Amino acid sequence: MLTMNGSKTQPISQNPDVRLLGKMLGDVIRAYGGEKLYRQTEYIRSTSVDRFRRIEGAGTSDRGLGALSLDDTLNFVRGFMLFSLLANLAEDRQGLAHEEGATVAEAFARLKAEGVGLDSIIKMLSNSLVVPVLTAHPTEVRRKSIIDHKNRIATLMALRDEGHKITQDGDNIESAIYRQIALLWQTRPLRREKLFVTDEIENARSYMQEVFLTALPKLYMGWEKALGVRPPGFVRLGTWIGGDRDGNPFVDAETLRFAILRDGGTAIRHYLEAIHKLGAEISISSGMSDTPEEVLALAERSGDSAPSRADEPYRRALSGIYARLAATHVTLIGDAPPRPSGLKGQPYSGPDELRADLIIVASGLAQDGDGALSSGGALGRLIRAVEIFGFHLATLDLRQNSDVHERVVAELFKTAGVVPDYAALDEQSRVQLLISELSHNRPLAGEWTVYSDETTKELAIIRAAARAQADFGPQAITTYNISKTESVSDMLEVYVLLKQAGLYRVAEDGTPSATIMSVPLFETIADLQAAPETMRAFFVIPNMRALAKARGHQEVMIGYSDSNKDGGYLTSTWELHEASSALAPVFAEAGVAMQLFHGRGGAVGRGGGSAFGAILAQPQGTVQGRIRITEQGEVIAAKYGTVDNAVTSLETMASAAMLATLSSDSIPQADARRYEAAMAQLSTAAFVCYRDLVYETPDFRRFFRQMTPIGEIATLKIGSRPSSRTASDRIEDLRAIPWVFSWAQARVMLPGWYGTGQALNDFADKGLLRAMAGEWSYFQTILANMEMVLAKSDMGIAAHYAGLVEDSQLSGALFGRIKDGWNASRDSLLDATGQSHLLEANPALHNSIRLRLPYIEPLNLLQIELLKRYRAGEADERIGEGIQLTINAIATALRNSG
Repeated sequence: MLTMNGSKTQPISQNPDVRLLGKMLGDVIRAYGGEKLYRQTEYIRSTSVDRFRRIEGAGTSDRGLGALSLDDTLNFVRGFMLFSLLANLAEDRQGLAHEEGATVAEAFARLKAEGVGLDSIIKMLSNSLVVPVLTAHPTEVRRKSIIDHKNRIATLMALRDEGHKITQDGDNIESAIYRQIALLWQTRPLRREKLFVTDEIENARSYMQEVFLTALPKLYMGWEKALGVRPPGFVRLGTWIGGDRDGNPFVDAETLRFAILRDGGTAIRHYLEAIHKLGAEISISSGMSDTPEEVLALAERSGDSAPSRADEPYRRALSGIYARLAATHVTLIGDAPPRPSGLKGQPYSGPDELRADLIIVASGLAQDGDGALSSGGALGRLIRAVEIFGFHLATLDLRQNSDVHERVVAELFKTAGVVPDYAALDEQSRVQLLISELSHNRPLAGEWTVYSDETTKELAIIRAAARAQADFGPQAITTYNISKTESVSDMLEVYVLLKQAGLYRVAEDGTPSATIMSVPLFETIADLQAAPETMRAFFVIPNMRALAKARGHQEVMIGYSDSNKDGGYLTSTWELHEASSALAPVFAEAGVAMQLFHGRGGAVGRGGGSAFGAILAQPQGTVQGRIRITEQGEVIAAKYGTVDNAVTSLETMASAAMLATLSSDSIPQADARRYEAAMAQLSTAAFVCYRDLVYETPDFRRFFRQMTPIGEIATLKIGSRPSSRTASDRIEDLRAIPWVFSWAQARVMLPGWYGTGQALNDFADKGLLRAMAGEWSYFQTILANMEMVLAKSDMGIAAHYAGLVEDSQLSGALFGRIKDGWNASRDSLLDATGQSHLLEANPALHNSIRLRLPYIEPLNLLQIELLKRYRAGEADERIGEGIQLTINAIATALRNSG
């Protein structure tokens, strides 16, 4: 990057895209920032690179940084941030994350080699569900405008790969790339206003419109070729945005309705555009082809009597389909589509009716000639899109904290005269009361009764969900996630609330039904440990077991973020594994299929890392072809920023789910028992070590808040919800995202490893650890994720952050413990894996991280200096802006920092 002609410092990376984009960025900085800024930036860059390459005589980057004025600092940080952005783009294009077996074709070949037949695979897929669920959790620091420019560069680079010299508009491709980088340089990287929920809905909708609507049908067409049969639509799209109220007071019935309408309108307009194009393409004349009666009948019903199309039944049929779908847009969305129809059409009652009409057209095309006109192509992709996305586009989840449900249900019971103080009842009494309430259809909520603001708001949400289902179909909203689930009553309370809007009903014979499923979220270590008994008690209730059996499955969500903050990396990972394993026989006893919903974040401290490895590492028999995974923050842009990236990411999830369900476990039972016993011992030791530091060490909270930029992160306008659940500054009340984010900024990455090193180091049988690292995919995934975190952390830089702590004695003592723990984690990991240095066995990732390190260190040093000045009370607003820019730039360089 920025290397001047004749410079002795060569780029670290051998990636030609990095060299090309880096040179262009250097040229942009020189042209738009001036020669002085360019030379300052190049000096700091080359010095930092030389230091990381350990070139003798290289200076330190501190000297160059000290010469920067405040204005120069802001511009310098932007330059390094943009280099990281472009390096990320280059690496994504090179497919560094591809793993063996991570395509459906590769998974199919592996299963075939293990003796699994195609019939078994298709049967499994027909009962499968794989869903990435987009959430608005605030870890994406980049503005949408920045991401859009990056994606345009990716598109231009793809054209360049294909040998094109000019774009379709006649622009020289390399000049067009340069212009996009120049626009990036002049685009404000920080948001000026706090995001609203509607902004988050629109951001997610843009990915759905620009990426998912194209990527998923394209993916299915590839699978059909790979498998030789048309696979069922088992990969779909989910979202929380607009329905997740947990700790976010700004999500209400209006935002839910806004999300439903915007997403639904996007899907319908996409279909209209596709049908319009098909009408222009399918110009078949009845005089040149035999037209089936079904197509003729569809054409006659269209009302299209234009003389120019009198002999073109397919065009007339598509005109009628278009008219009906345009009328559907008016009915559901409330206004006409951008291109209204000149015909009058009856709105479709649902997407199945639309699909049936499209199938008539496809079937008609298949009956003539060799069927080439009906196989695949735009019509095939459209039919698949309607199957997957319906009229709702993405299934929207509801989520709320169980404490809120308890208060609302208590008020409903009290107001209706059922029980004066529901909260005072013990668990058994609550369950009995809730079961009784769920045995009939009489609502608790009176239409004209005045309730508290909280209860009024929650009832409005439920009623908005009922309307969404009525308008857009049952797939519009299917699940209600309950944060802080600790007991069966937490699950039953949701059904009582759903009942108030008719979403839970009891038939005359007493059989219950519910169009939305109550889903427990087990987050803390204690909740995970209690999960099997909670679900066993749930299934003991006849109506609840009948409800789950009628649906065919019951979902359970397990949370990575809060369990990690509660118990540390190793214990969280193990308790999630144990909870999943222990839940499987509970579901088997009840005769109900289990569907796990994994609440993962981007950072390893929040369940991040390879999705492929994570799914394969799930306990045998727990995936069952059904898995949902949250995708949030910076991960959405990284995995789904372009159609090609999305295709790769979605295929990775699908192939991993196939293999986790059908591939045999190669580890002998005796070894598996030994490994699991060892993990239990390691988890206990790691838990004690982690809790001792984070929760039992006096003044650790003060140390953490002074060492890291946690307070300054809260000033970033990257999300609509508060960083803490309460006004308290306790770590227990801090959300997991800023907890992980702040440690990443300080280059400690503590949530991704602390406690593990001590546990591994104290474990007596090192040979057993080496065997586990060599043979057990679960343990391999743990170590691989931790290894990445250790490689991105830097105790030398972290020591500078520790210097921000006012009490030097406190800082020395606590940072000394952290540094010792890091060293123990690194040494123990290397011993278990047989490597001489971190990432020795993963050279691609090793080179990727090494490319970034020289660009992150100066940013960290600048951030520390700016933090000192900011906390000392300097009022220059450029200091605060500089801190926010460095947070943005470091997060971009680290990629999965939140």
